[in-house]
Amino acid sequence: MEYEQLISELIDFRDSRGWNKYHTLPALARAVSVEAGELNELFLWDVESKKDFSDKSVDNMKLELADILTYCYYMCEKLGVQPNDIVQEKLDINKNRHWKFDK
Repeated sequence: MEYEQLISELIDFRDSRGWNKYHTLPALARAVSVEAGELNELFLWDVESKKDFSDKSVDNMKLELADILTYCYYMCEKLGVQPNDIVQEKLDINKNRHWKFDK
């Protein structure tokens, strides 16, 4: 699905429920944080670093990622930016950065 179609559907969904008044940038940022916490909770008490996850675990991760992305898309819409453009901009910045890692 193309971004323009998806954001249009998201806006229609939001507006049909009267949620736009609640979708301030600070509220959306908090929502991203809450949803990221829910994603992280899926790994709570996982003592092993798994490489393979059950289908149910993967489905749960996908749903939490979708929630995070949805709120990020709403933020992009409020800011008047395209998600792929700002990710590319940040990638270009990071390509010129050098991190030092202690080993």
